[in-house]
Order: sequence, then structure tokens, then C-alpha cells
Amino acid sequence: MGRRLGALTRENTKCMVSVCGERLIDRMLRSLAELGNLKRVIIVVGYQAENLRRHIGTRYDEDFPVEFVENADYATTNNIYSLSLVDEQLQEDDTLLLESDLIFDASMLSMLVEHPDPNLALVAPYETWMDGTMVCIDSERNILNFIPKKAFRYSDTPSYYKTVNIYKFSRDFSRNCYVPFLKAYLSALGRSEYYEQVLRVITLLDNVELKALPVGGLKWYEIDDVQDLDIAETIFAEKEEVMHRFNMRYGGHWRFPKMLDFCYLVNPYFPPKRMRDELRANFDTLLTEYPSGMYVNAMLAAKYFGISPDYTIVGNGAAELIKSLMERVEGKIGVVYPTFEEYPNRRDKTTIVPFVPQTDDLSYTADDMMDFYADKDLSTLLLINPDNPSGHFMPRADVLRLAAWAEAKGIQLVVDESFVDFTEDFRHNSLLHDDILEAYPHLVVMKSISKSYGVPGLRLGVLASSDVALIRWMKKDVSIWNINSFAEFYMQIFGKYEADYDRACEKFVAERNRFMQRLGEIPFLRVIPSQANYFLIKVLPPYTSAGLTRELLVRFDILIRNCETKTALAGTNLIRVAIRNQNDNDRLIEALKML
Repeated sequence: MGRRLGALTRENTKCMVSVCGERLIDRMLRSLAELGNLKRVIIVVGYQAENLRRHIGTRYDEDFPVEFVENADYATTNNIYSLSLVDEQLQEDDTLLLESDLIFDASMLSMLVEHPDPNLALVAPYETWMDGTMVCIDSERNILNFIPKKAFRYSDTPSYYKTVNIYKFSRDFSRNCYVPFLKAYLSALGRSEYYEQVLRVITLLDNVELKALPVGGLKWYEIDDVQDLDIAETIFAEKEEVMHRFNMRYGGHWRFPKMLDFCYLVNPYFPPKRMRDELRANFDTLLTEYPSGMYVNAMLAAKYFGISPDYTIVGNGAAELIKSLMERVEGKIGVVYPTFEEYPNRRDKTTIVPFVPQTDDLSYTADDMMDFYADKDLSTLLLINPDNPSGHFMPRADVLRLAAWAEAKGIQLVVDESFVDFTEDFRHNSLLHDDILEAYPHLVVMKSISKSYGVPGLRLGVLASSDVALIRWMKKDVSIWNINSFAEFYMQIFGKYEADYDRACEKFVAERNRFMQRLGEIPFLRVIPSQANYFLIKVLPPYTSAGLTRELLVRFDILIRNCETKTALAGTNLIRVAIRNQNDNDRLIEALKML
């Protein structure tokens, strides 16, 4: 009935829902037709049965006859009863059994049919999105047990496989084993059970010839609600559409565990396992207790960075602080393009005075900025340092010269140093020091804790300035409980792990140097040196930035950032590639070499 799909199933059964422009039932019957050797297809119907019959009509008559068997009690029974209605047909021939709310790679069916084992269940290693029946298998693919929901243990998930809900049963297996047990189970426990429970009982017997067949990297998804539908449409989108669907998500890519995300800009070497364990150990308390208000969290952030609480405000990610700050800014704001566009997106375009470096590597100096903006009427000047997406870094001494120039002209200088801890001399490059903030009251420093500290899921950012009037205003502007208890606890315990963080940053710098050398092995890429945790890369013929981005995603499940859509980068064929750990980086290199 698909109640969780809302209006999509109000007038239709679940298999009539469209994914990527094609109804699930049509995609499934088309895939079955491609096998070319089916004698018939039997569809057990119930809810909105007449709509389904009418839709299928005679369109598949040239491939196979389609028969319908009706479960009139669909509203009060489960699939064990629906399957029992075709138990005679199961015993007449070898059978494929499929559930109709699936979308899957059609090659799964030929893989199943052509495999010599007569009785198989398609399975896939457990992933976080999966729900329902799990199995455990041995090294010879024997199914040792079916794990129902009540017996599911998260601690055991490394050994679990999810049933894809596509099976192959031989006539002998159905006649001599499965159907007799199905009838007995139905008689003993009623019609509100599931046919997988019968398989569970059978696997407890000796010498049962039911094996699992892992589907490997083949794509499939089970659609129960609107989020499942959205994910399925992303996974199975056509080449031209797939990039759009991934980009519109703005994150949440953990829902696609097979994908390797090189848009993801965080430190791959922090936080350490011990810190994660400490967070896990306090999970129950943090989940069920309120966080502190701004007073405590500003104090924690100030301790975190060694600055005054009066100069500090904590945000639900830097994005919350950017929004608040940009809404307070009056007058015109100078922005160096290309940039992190969350800042200009919060402003009316008519208030932005753009500066676009004309160098091949998009580099610029403090003098370049001062010369360009010398005669401009500005209230605020924005510097992303290191810059995003170029990775260009302005040394601290030059930033302070720029701050002194801005101070003299009464211009507020906003410096976003979210990536500064990835720079070569990271220990000495931050502006988060009371003496610097006090020397330049017009200076505002923004830092995303997500980026360099590897905790984007916590949503933490900090803004600092000795302009206490600004800080007080922003503290009133954001919500009193703007960060959660997990984020607060993370800031509380960070001090114990500062040495680990220092080592993580050192390790990262070494890996960036190694990765740049490896990227140099690819003849159609020209890498721009970077002091951040990403590279801006020029794509050379025969590829384009859009084509390369699409090929990596479709063929290798690797996501990179096509920079064509960023302001000032149209037509440049530039991509941005995050720097991950060595294994992930080498996987990208190998994929590039296979193109």
C-alpha cells in the first residue's frame, strides 16, 4: 500500500511509482523480458489492483504471458500469505521471486539465472540505509541464518548481508522443502508473517541447498518512503542528470556509502579514535540533556583557541555566523573572486565590489587588494585565507599589513581562516590571538571547526573580534541553544587531544605533497599548488571539467567539484579535488589512469 509514500500511492500500488521517469513495475518487467527465457510472469496484486492490471494490459504479450493472482485480504495480511496464494505455481517450475518495490541493475537477473547453484538469494553487505531481513553467510556462501528485525544487533553488522529480496528457487526446492514449510508456518503462526521467516527455519536444518549470491558493486535500492525515492532517483539518474542531483544535496553523501567524496573538505586524520570513543561513551547523556547557552559555549570556544570569551561567539557551523554577520554589514563589501560563495550569497549583488585576480593560478597579494580597493567606497573587505577554491595563501605578515590599511580607512576586514591549519607553517599562521584582535578592532576572524578538525556533522564555527558591540549583537541574533550537546562536549574535551591534532596536521601536509606528485602523473591535469586541503586543477583536452566530473561519478562512484558554476570560473575547465587519506587519494589516481 506504500502509505509512507503519501500522495504518490494514494491512488496506486507502490510498484506504480516512477523512478527517473519509469514506473518500478515497467522497469522490472522490461528487465525480465531481456532475459528471453521466461515462460510466464505471475503478479500477486491487492491494493489498487485494477489500476495495475489496466496499466500492464497486453504490452508484454510478445515476451511472456502475465497472470494476476489477487490477495483480497491485502490490508490485514503480510507477504507470507500473498506467496501462499501461488504455492501451486511455485511447484510447477524453477522460479524467480521478486518484490515489486525494488529498483536494481538488470544484470542482477542474468547473474542469478546463469549461476549454476539452483537455489539462491541475492545479498549485499550491510550498509546504514538498509532495513529488513539480514543474513549471515559462510565462506562457501551458505546462508547460516536469517536475522529478523528483533534479533538485529548493530554490533554484528560487519558480518551481516542484506537480502536484496530477489530469489531463485528450483522446482525441487519449492516442491520438497519450501512450500511444505510455508504451509506449515502459515497454519501455525497465521497470515501476518513474512516468507523470509520460513527461509530462516529452513536454514536451521542440515543439508539445505540455499546459498547467497553477493551482488558486488551492482546498484539497487528498496523504496519505502519519499527519501528512499529521492536516493534511488539519484543513484539511477542518467549521466546528464546525476551530477545535478548530487550537487543539489549540499552534503548528506554518507547516504551513498559506495561513493568516494572528493568534495568533502575536512581533515582525514582527526579526530583520533580515543576522542571518538569518549564521545560514544557519553552518547546517552548528550542525547538526552540540553546543551548550555551562549555564555558557556563562548567560554569553551575561547578556551579552545586561547582568546577572550568577550571576543568570541560560537555558531551552528560557520554558515550561521556568516548569515548573521552579512546581515549586519551595511554599505559595500569587497570580495575576491572566485570565493566561498556563502558570503556574497547573503548580500544583494549591487553591494558587492568584485576583484578577480588575472594570474593563471588565481594568486594575489595584499598590495594587489589595497591597490584595487584604494579608491573604492567600502565598509567591509572579505579575505578567505587560504582561499577557496584556489588554495592560495597570504602570509600572516601580509594579512596584518592589510588589516592595518583597512583600520586606517575605517574598513571592517573579515578574514575567514577555516583552512589555515592546513598551511605549511600552520602553528604560526592563525589570527586568533587577543593581541592581534585588540590591535585591529576592525578585524573579524571566522573559522569553521568542521574543516580542519574533521567534525562537519557537529556543525561548529567560531567568530572572533575585539569589536565587543558586534559580538554582543551577534550573540543576541543567534538562537540561545544554537549548538547541540555533542558539539559542546567536543569543545569541552578538545584540550586533551591537542597533541593529536598537531600530529594530524603534520601528517596532512605530508600527504598533500605526496598527492600532488601523484596527480602530476595524469597528463590531462595541471595542478595549482595549494596551502589548503584541496587542489584547484585545470582539466586539459581531451577532457572537460564537466565531462571528467561526470565520468568519475558514473564509472567509479567518485565525486569531485566542477568549478564551472562558480563566479568568475565559467569556461575555465577547473575542478576542485579534496585531499583525503593516502588510500582514497590513490584510488582516485588509479581511476584517472583508467580513463
